[in-house]
Amino acid sequence: MKRSSIIYVPLLFSFLTTIAFSFFYYYQIQQDNEEIAEAVSSDTSPPDYHFALIGEELDHDYWRLVGKGAKQSETEQEVFVEYGGPQRSNPEEQLRLLDKAIQSKVDGIIIQALNEEFTPLIDQAVGQDIPVMTIDTDSTESSRSAYIGTDNYSAGQLAGEALVADTGGEAIIGIVTGRFNNAHHSLRVEGFRSVVGQKEGIDIVAIEESSIDRIRAEEKAYNMLTNHQEITALYGTSSLDGIGISEAAESLNRQDDLYVITFDTLEENLQLLEQGKIDALVEQQPWEMGHRSVELMIDILNNKQVEEIHHTDSSIIRKRDLPYRNALTGEGH
Repeated sequence: MKRSSIIYVPLLFSFLTTIAFSFFYYYQIQQDNEEIAEAVSSDTSPPDYHFALIGEELDHDYWRLVGKGAKQSETEQEVFVEYGGPQRSNPEEQLRLLDKAIQSKVDGIIIQALNEEFTPLIDQAVGQDIPVMTIDTDSTESSRSAYIGTDNYSAGQLAGEALVADTGGEAIIGIVTGRFNNAHHSLRVEGFRSVVGQKEGIDIVAIEESSIDRIRAEEKAYNMLTNHQEITALYGTSSLDGIGISEAAESLNRQDDLYVITFDTLEENLQLLEQGKIDALVEQQPWEMGHRSVELMIDILNNKQVEEIHHTDSSIIRKRDLPYRNALTGEGH
């Protein structure tokens, strides 16, 4: 009797878990339908398409810009864009949202594919006649229709070329990267290495992972600068890495003799650039990625010819570039 109980308890738990998830997905799908209904007034017809856009981190200025670009399309096209993602970077949560989008039978899915674990679900969606586009980070081995975003390897090369130019080809470097297993961060490191590795006066002595967290980035940069006092330059592959690096440099009184280059022209990074706490930024185009991805997905659904790769621009911004950039964008810092 006891042995039977041991067998049946896990089976009962598994059954109840399955039922709970079924109700969860049903509830989520009903919520989505209600959101679509609310987005459409009684005086207008429903949108032609319902897309799911799944980002890396909702609580992040970069991904807010991606979302704004995509949502802008709702005012220009007959489309409803359901923008979602984890509050903090969490690939497992993104995969759950991808599965939910498939269960909801949306018309198209736009997703950042952080690693190879995304490939099976992307292929599953395509197998169910739901086209998939990748954004910001590609999944080249999947059945996705197209990719839009930065050429991350080339962006890493841009960062390397900027560092070489600004340091005269003489630097001892530490790298703070977002995540070791995230494809786009790996490509930014590889591209960077391909440039600086050719210079005899440059050496990379340490590389650490920040988990795309400014506090962790500060901690890793602080330890790096403490353990390798010979470091003269730090390279960050995510927008939050530069913020953490600059805080570590300031706490160690290294802000005047340390070269810092990182990604993204977010508000705080631009302020640090103007203050001289960051020396250069790699600028990406997140709003354009979001906006253009919706246009491309509509083209895919209308059986139009769509190129597989759509690289958005990236460039280097230094303090001297700010007046010109601000004049173009209407911003002031």
